[in-house]
Amino acid sequence: MDRPLLNRRLAEFGTTIFAEMSALAVRTNSLNLGQGFPDADGPEEVREAAVRALRDGRGNQYPPGPGVPELRTAVAAHQQRFYGHLGLSCDPDTEVLVTAGATEAIAASLLALLEPGDEVIALEPYYDSYAACIAMAGGTRVPVTLRPDPESGTYALDLDELRDAVTDRTRLILLNTPHNPTGTVLSRDELAEIARLACERDLLVITDEVYEHLVFEGEHLPLASFPGMHGRTVTIGSAGKTFSFTGWKVGWVTAAPELISAVRSAKQFLTYVSAGPFQYAVAEALALPDDYFTALRDDLRAKRDILARGLADAGFGVYRPAGTYFITTDIRPLGFDDGFAFCRALPERAGVVAIPNAVFYDHRDEGAPFVRFAFCKSTDVLQDAAARLKTLAG
Repeated sequence: MDRPLLNRRLAEFGTTIFAEMSALAVRTNSLNLGQGFPDADGPEEVREAAVRALRDGRGNQYPPGPGVPELRTAVAAHQQRFYGHLGLSCDPDTEVLVTAGATEAIAASLLALLEPGDEVIALEPYYDSYAACIAMAGGTRVPVTLRPDPESGTYALDLDELRDAVTDRTRLILLNTPHNPTGTVLSRDELAEIARLACERDLLVITDEVYEHLVFEGEHLPLASFPGMHGRTVTIGSAGKTFSFTGWKVGWVTAAPELISAVRSAKQFLTYVSAGPFQYAVAEALALPDDYFTALRDDLRAKRDILARGLADAGFGVYRPAGTYFITTDIRPLGFDDGFAFCRALPERAGVVAIPNAVFYDHRDEGAPFVRFAFCKSTDVLQDAAARLKTLAG
């Protein structure tokens, strides 16, 4: 057959580096700090809730298209509980849509809201599915790069660069805060400026907020709570990161009714429905007491500090994340500048797997000397990884 079998817009993405590095971890018996999944399951009471739902026959057949009422109500209550003081609220019947994880929420939102040729601004480096989903929707990706500051050990957004990226063809901004992979948490002033820009240029904004409860410095502020943003913001949440059930694939979208209707129109032709019994369990998870969320944050902050110290001791330049469960590092102090080559050699050299940040960039040179490690692992694993990495220091 002469024609390629893979759609040309997707061909550039190919097999993900995550699958390659996970296979390398198994082959070399290395500690996998590449892919971002916890090495322990979430709360036992939430797992038991899923078992009860299965036994009771709840969700074993098609759940309602928008999601089971219990979960939609729980999402609305969760939003009111944590962000009601910011004036944020939603109607569970008209402003909440349950999805097959945040990844489907992103895909459905972009497919629903874009026309071919529309431009989408995304903060670079970005979660890898953003680029693929924009391509599938026929949009044009316009990256705005977060710049590393070695002195502060953080990444920063240039608001002037963001404003300059908007053209007459810009349809929406795809925002991720807390940000994967850099760990940046956008400030109130930055979010206020983004909101002003969206209102001035009549833009929609999709905000990926799956790490909302994993903030170690600063605070998470939903963009939808800013003036003028309720009717133009699609907010994406997920149970996977907050409750350590990444395999359940339960996510949600909150937005104004007309936006939810649009996203649901695309979602129904993707998975239609999903994760029926797990939806009931996640509804119970969202009602866990405040100390669960506090303990989760404090535990991950301590794990961040263990790995950050270990990476610094090994000679990496460390960019300390304010949120998420990833640490970006600079490999140039170790004498390397090619993240792909470094990550492919690291399992044999030190028995640890990481991910090259260049896969998250359009401008590959910008990300070439940086690699990402995940710290959503047990303390013992992180201490072992730190000891193994220290051998790189000579």
